[in-house]
Amino acid sequence: MPPIAVLAGGLATRMWPLTSQFPKALLEVAGEPFVAHQLRLFAREGIEDVKLLVGHCWEQIERFVGDGSRFGVRVDYIVDGPTLLGTGGAVRRALDRLGPEFLVTYCDSWLDAPYAPVVEAFHASGLPALMCVFHNENRWDASNVQFENGAIRCYSKKFRRPEMHHIDWGLGMLKASEVATRRMGEPWDLAELYEELATSGRLAGYEMIRRFYEIGSFRGLAETNRLLRATLIVD
Repeated sequence: MPPIAVLAGGLATRMWPLTSQFPKALLEVAGEPFVAHQLRLFAREGIEDVKLLVGHCWEQIERFVGDGSRFGVRVDYIVDGPTLLGTGGAVRRALDRLGPEFLVTYCDSWLDAPYAPVVEAFHASGLPALMCVFHNENRWDASNVQFENGAIRCYSKKFRRPEMHHIDWGLGMLKASEVATRRMGEPWDLAELYEELATSGRLAGYEMIRRFYEIGSFRGLAETNRLLRATLIVD
C-alpha cells in the first residue's frame, strides 16, 4: 500500500475552546485520542507509512503517537512551520517524503472502509488523481460532486449545482507530479487542485457505500464518539 498523508495542521477554530491550545487529532473519542483510532484503521488496511502533516500544537501529537509502532504503523511528521500552508501547501511541502503517489485524508475523518480497492481504482483509471465520493443528497453536508457513470464531471466547494448529488468522502489519491507544479511555501487549498482536475476530466471517482463520520464539529464529534463506543463494545 502507498503512504498516506494525514492533514492535521489546521487551527480547528470550529471546535474552540476545545482546540484553542489542543490539536484536533487528540480530541477524545471512545475513551482515547482520535488519532489512535485512525492509525489502527490504517494498520488494518495494510498502510504502514503514515505522514502526519502537522502545525497547530503538533508537539502534543508527537508526544502521544511517537513513531507509531504501538499502533502498527510508521509515523513521520512534516511541520507547516510559522505560516499555515493550508491543505494543498502542506501536501506540497511533504512531497519529497511521500513518493510518486500517495493517499491523502484528514485528521478529523473516520473513514471505515477497505482502502485497497481505492488504490486499485486509481491505478486502473490512468488518471493523476482520484476522489472517493458518497451519494449524499445534501444529507450529511452540502453535496459538492457531480458524479455520473463512474466519472467526476464537476467538483466545487463554493459553487453548487443541482446535478451535485455526491460529496467528497474525505479520501483521495494523487500523483506527486500534479502537486509539484505548485510553488513551495505558498498557502493553498487542495480542493483547488481537485476542482481543476475535475474540470479538465482528469479526476477519477470511486463511490463509497458507507457514509463518512467526522470530529470537525461538535455534532460530528458526539456522533463519532457514539459510533466508536458501540463498535468497541461489539468487538
